[in-house]
Amino acid sequence: MSSWTERAKAVLPGGGFGNFDASLVIERGQGSRVWDADGNEYIDYLIGSGPMLLGHSHPEVVEAVAEQLSEGFSFFASNPKGIELAEVICEAVPCAEQLRYVSTGGEADMFAIRLARAFTDRSLIVKFEGAYHGMSDEGQMSLSPSKLIDFPQPEPDSAGILQAVQDQTLVIPWNSPEHLKAVFDQHGSDIAAIIAEPLQRIIPAQAGFLQSLRDVCDQHGSLLIFDEVVTGFRFAWGGAQSLYGVIPDLCTLGKTIGGGMPLAAVAGRKDVMSLFDKSVAGDQWLMQVGTLSGNPIAAVAGLKTLEILKRPGHFERLRELGDRIQEMLVNALNKRGVAHQIVGNSVLFDVIFREELITDYRDLGQADKAKQAAFNKSLRASGILKSPAKIYPHLALTEADLSVTHEAIEMAADSLI
Repeated sequence: MSSWTERAKAVLPGGGFGNFDASLVIERGQGSRVWDADGNEYIDYLIGSGPMLLGHSHPEVVEAVAEQLSEGFSFFASNPKGIELAEVICEAVPCAEQLRYVSTGGEADMFAIRLARAFTDRSLIVKFEGAYHGMSDEGQMSLSPSKLIDFPQPEPDSAGILQAVQDQTLVIPWNSPEHLKAVFDQHGSDIAAIIAEPLQRIIPAQAGFLQSLRDVCDQHGSLLIFDEVVTGFRFAWGGAQSLYGVIPDLCTLGKTIGGGMPLAAVAGRKDVMSLFDKSVAGDQWLMQVGTLSGNPIAAVAGLKTLEILKRPGHFERLRELGDRIQEMLVNALNKRGVAHQIVGNSVLFDVIFREELITDYRDLGQADKAKQAAFNKSLRASGILKSPAKIYPHLALTEADLSVTHEAIEMAADSLI
């Protein structure tokens, strides 16, 4: 174990940054690979929890960032690169007529919720059990609840959240038209917005469910917010909303749009976004400032990343890679008679050890967690780094990487029998 781990314990709560396994200290990354502080090499399917869609230290992105470094890091004023990136995003994302930058996806989600409340002059927010929307008070409602209390009552996942916030948050199960109808029948005139991940963690929306969110918001005058921090520019050039053809009023973006740098945004309809403009909004003005929001280094990293992604064949290649990895998983586990299913999309998924169809958070909770942990542990031992519950395909993967991945999957499947 690296000396860095011991040093971290003295100065960091839990000995880490709070994001991932604190025993793992990553020292560097290049392309599809990362190396920890002990010198171990991994094929990286975590990729910074998603943003490194091109892999680590892509040479064109590195060059673009290097050119900007000598021109200035941050100005607290608008800059040409940030404006140019906003133009690219607004052209690509169907709902995005305007956007406002922040530094993290969690900030973006927080401001989207506040913006919906300001625009509608309503207080209630509908979210889905098990959905992740950052670290705001609303985002921490029923993210990973253990009590599984009755809907639509929320369970806070963190200490320090006021009861008043719980009272303004309604939680329902993903993929449940019945609960959706019931909560709007009872509270529709007070609901400011629904916030949803178009792919909830890894659980897809069933046929017609995303459209039902659009329809019920239109019926009751509520706003629809898509949290596309993960899915934006991963599922398609215009994000999941482009792929699925359901257009929200607002969306949040992060990860890929910053090319690995701290950058995120709230984007949406011009009439809603205008509340960020004090000269227009008047008493409805929503104050938002951020020291590093839209800084030029993050903007040039995002611009170059999006430029590369737009080149022909990249999204098709990403889906092909994901499909091949899924096929490896299915074949290895089927040969050994291990009950499982692939949950997710070609570009974001995992193998879950449960036979019954998974449609919501509570279904996911019934999976065999011991098998999941054993499978992931074996993969790590074979040099495969992944999230505990996600696999992120990316464009830096090579045929050699896939060969190693296949061998590691076969060994991990053996470990379960």
